[in-house]
Amino acid sequence: MGGPRRLLLVSNSTLHGGGYLGHCQEHIKSFLGEKVKRVLFVPYALHDRDAYARTARAKFESLGYGLDSIHESCDPVEAVRKSEAIFIGGGNTFRLLKALYDNSLIQEIRKRVLEDGIPYMGSSAGTNVATISINTTNDMPIVYPPSLQALGLVPFNINPHYLDPDVKSSHMGETREERILQYHEEPNTPPVLGLREGAMLLVEGDKATLQGVTGARLFLRGKKPTEHEPGTDFSFLLIDSNLQNL
Repeated sequence: MGGPRRLLLVSNSTLHGGGYLGHCQEHIKSFLGEKVKRVLFVPYALHDRDAYARTARAKFESLGYGLDSIHESCDPVEAVRKSEAIFIGGGNTFRLLKALYDNSLIQEIRKRVLEDGIPYMGSSAGTNVATISINTTNDMPIVYPPSLQALGLVPFNINPHYLDPDVKSSHMGETREERILQYHEEPNTPPVLGLREGAMLLVEGDKATLQGVTGARLFLRGKKPTEHEPGTDFSFLLIDSNLQNL
């Protein structure tokens, strides 16, 4: 097939008041278009893969796409090699990344997306693993992948489900912003894009655009965090990580 990288990185699968992928279904249809007929689903982030696949299949079939779940294949690597598009769903990011490593899928997915140009969609944990590493996930390390390095489809990190501090809360734990700033206290750490629920990032080649109904907060090491509305051009984040040392 060939072509530039095409990614749809969604913060969350379900938005309050809506159904599974309901808030982004029009974005999905626009992203996949008419050429894609079947989507390869990766349900590794949840324990009950059969139930997860049924949920995803029902949604994608309602949008006009067939769906094959990779856990139903006897050869996951071959399933990736034959896929027209890949969707990695949310759940626990550590469980997901470990399964990608265990099934020797990291390099295979990278090749299909970055070299062959097939569309990649991630939601929540599936968005986390599309980035450099899962260091900025919100999840508990319930299992241990061999590395925190992820697919590296973009040269920065994302924090899905980004939460703003609640000024009325009496909770004394660290805010999400404080945790990301702690991450940036370490040397050579890449930018982190905090995607609020309802937000998503569309990447087409060397262009990245914030989409959805909510905004995002961008963290660059050594800089004050900045607010960004839907429609923001984040293409500069794709210019590899000279940004890491800012």
